[in-house]
Amino acid sequence: MKKKLLLPIFASFMFFTGMGVHEAKAATIADITNTAKAYIGVPYQYGGTDIKTGIDCSAYTQIVFSKLGISLQRTSTSQYQQGTSIAKDQLKTGDLVFFNTSGSGVSHVGIYIGDSNFISATTSSGVKIDKINDPYYWGSRYVGAKRVANFTENDLGEVKGEEIDFSVYASRGEVALKLANQLHLDTSNTNSSFPDVTPTSKYAGAAEALKKIGVFTGDENGKFNPGSPMTRGQLSKVLVEAFHLKQQGAAVQFDDVSSTHWAYNYVSILASNKVTVGKGDNTFGVNDNVTLVQLDAFIQRLAK
Repeated sequence: MKKKLLLPIFASFMFFTGMGVHEAKAATIADITNTAKAYIGVPYQYGGTDIKTGIDCSAYTQIVFSKLGISLQRTSTSQYQQGTSIAKDQLKTGDLVFFNTSGSGVSHVGIYIGDSNFISATTSSGVKIDKINDPYYWGSRYVGAKRVANFTENDLGEVKGEEIDFSVYASRGEVALKLANQLHLDTSNTNSSFPDVTPTSKYAGAAEALKKIGVFTGDENGKFNPGSPMTRGQLSKVLVEAFHLKQQGAAVQFDDVSSTHWAYNYVSILASNKVTVGKGDNTFGVNDNVTLVQLDAFIQRLAK
């Protein structure tokens, strides 16, 4: 890519499970929000901890925070014992919000994402966004909030030019590996026809196998670019072609993907197959780089 990418190399996080607040120095509001939204649509299962088969509310928060290096206890009740109590009018993105849905104390937990919205694994619809003051349900069941980590407005820490932290974002090579594995492709041919992929590269077999079935064709110079990131728009094209997806019903519209956008049909097909519901604000994030969390979520939904 010609455009320089300046993204933070995430610093190490502090691990605590007591009453203190994590200083997640390199984790931003965007990090916690994007990670939380990556699981929208994952089904609910009481006691579940597997995003493929279903998760409950506290497993969801535990998984999201673990992706940012922050350790939470397993249940909503025990998570309520962590962090620092926060008044409702002082909520910030990333705070844990708790509800009494059973009539016997804390029984549900979610993640506050700003503008009176929170995201959680619900029994009725799986992971979804709701209003914290919803007068029909959540508003009257609100118990309190805890701050277990401080998230920054802007990226902090060391900035390394022209590099992306691929422990967070998915490279094209990683996409190839995961897709080849999920599709059970024969990756034994490592004599890659891509000029920038050597036979000794760990991506060689997967890249060549995906090229053989027409999923990857290379850039204008025929290169695969295994170390480059992939946008959500680009991934939508790859997934539609890899899994031979077709439009299911009416086209799904997103505010940031107009009908003239090159990825419009691919994004609509992906959404119509319920592989994605976007970012929860009626946008798809078509130009956002795909995170590993998002990649795994998409593939696991396709594997059903």
